[in-house]
Amino acid sequence: MKTAVETRQAPAAIGPYSQAVVDGQWMFCSGQIGLDPQTGALVEGGVEAESRRALENLREILSKAGLGFQDVVKTTLFVVDLGEFDVINRVYAEHFASPYPARSTVQVAALPRGARIEIEAIALRRE
Repeated sequence: MKTAVETRQAPAAIGPYSQAVVDGQWMFCSGQIGLDPQTGALVEGGVEAESRRALENLREILSKAGLGFQDVVKTTLFVVDLGEFDVINRVYAEHFASPYPARSTVQVAALPRGARIEIEAIALRRE
């Protein structure tokens, strides 16, 4: 049965979607950008700060369902500039440990609110 996951510790959805959906053992997290959940504003500091905040938002959403980064099996990163890939990888590596989730990275023309990066995740509850 599909259940929405919502937490005030991450930004509210800015459209008709859930922060995440759990169905059975699977959790599908909507893409997160570097929005501060308290102010609703994009964090300052460029792609490094935005990456860090987007991952913190994902951590809070996963936590609401009793999961963590160790449960993530796949991520997708949408970036405005692949030239910032090294910075993104460095921040990403601070949050995930080996064995790393499978990952796709896609350059896009634009993201909501002028963000530089958006990160979505799929997690699996191991029971």
